Amino acid sequence: MMEDILRQVQDGTLSIEEAKKQLATYEDLGFAKVDHHRKKRQGFPEVIYGEGKSVEQITSILEAIKSKDNDILITRISQEKADKILKLHPELTYEKIAKILYWKANAAGTTDKAGYIAVLCAGTSDLPVAEEAAITAEVMGSNVRRFYDVGVAGIHRLLDQAKDIQGATVSVVVAGMEGALPSVVGGLVSHPVIAVPTSVGYGANFQGLSALLTMLNSCASGISVVNIDNGFGGAYSAVLIDRLARQK
Repeated sequence: MMEDILRQVQDGTLSIEEAKKQLATYEDLGFAKVDHHRKKRQGFPEVIYGEGKSVEQITSILEAIKSKDNDILITRISQEKADKILKLHPELTYEKIAKILYWKANAAGTTDKAGYIAVLCAGTSDLPVAEEAAITAEVMGSNVRRFYDVGVAGIHRLLDQAKDIQGATVSVVVAGMEGALPSVVGGLVSHPVIAVPTSVGYGANFQGLSALLTMLNSCASGISVVNIDNGFGGAYSAVLIDRLARQK
């Protein structure tokens, strides 16, 4: 691409100013600098974090990303903000439980290659974080299989799904309360486990701190832990592992 632009400048078919715009690594919107080269460096375009941003700011950023024919992924965005943006961009899709707004430049969807990410959650209350992880992974091009409400309080529910979970390239395991599920899964599978603690639980859960500490102190090998309620972060790591696994 760079060589094509330079040849056009040499041929006189492209001005220097236009070439500078096309070669720029980011677009300065004043309040934000949109990183257009992130997909080349990391394999996926810049993701928009919706909390704390106005509808106008989110819209400007997504339009800049979309102008480069890149996928759009907006996390932690409320229904109210999403509804206003959808009036301007009805081509986007809003997932209410996950609080994600997205658009895929390639409508074909997830990869048709073998392999999938297993996304597990301990209880129904963990669904918002689990769905944030699952939808993030799907938008980023991975196949996903969901295994929900398989917490340790009824471990037979997990064991009934063990074979399918073991077939995944990587698991994202979401749990609140005492956060024990990743340790159990880690003892059943031979692939990496990304543990995601949630803020679900009563007072001594300390808004997810107890689950976080349990996961960090797990005696099961192969477990990595992301921040509390960070379904996006867990999915991003899982997608990178899944991509490497599918390259073999």
